[in-house]
Amino acid sequence: MNATERGLIAAHAEVKAEIARTDSKTALLLAFVGAVLAGTWSVARDVPLSLPAVVTGGAGVVLLVGAAGLLLRSVRPNLSGQHGFPLWATLTADQITTAVTSDLAADVAGLSRLAVAKFTGLRRAVDWTMTGGALLILAALFTAGGAR
Repeated sequence: MNATERGLIAAHAEVKAEIARTDSKTALLLAFVGAVLAGTWSVARDVPLSLPAVVTGGAGVVLLVGAAGLLLRSVRPNLSGQHGFPLWATLTADQITTAVTSDLAADVAGLSRLAVAKFTGLRRAVDWTMTGGALLILAALFTAGGAR
């Protein structure tokens, strides 16, 4: 095995590890967003809310629901057959060996694009979650302060 092959194998492993890390972060953030939405619903239905609190809180909830959608899209299985299991499921054992040895660079490139797309969706969902959370805090302040 030459240096190029070792480098490709290392790059392939690194990209796959980054995808796994991104999926783990996405799962944690999705659980957090779900908990915030559930808590918001529990509080909002039991507390009399002013119009500013309803508008601000409603905008926060919309952003959190949007963030949940981004997170779900980020972890949606890729069944197009371009890389990984779906492609391999259509090949014979000999074809898999040939595909893995000859197309490792293409696989690294494809997986890298997938990792960047997942990371971008996660980053956008984090931004929306922080903005939605800030709006919910503002709505809580409106409610606690008695804004009409």
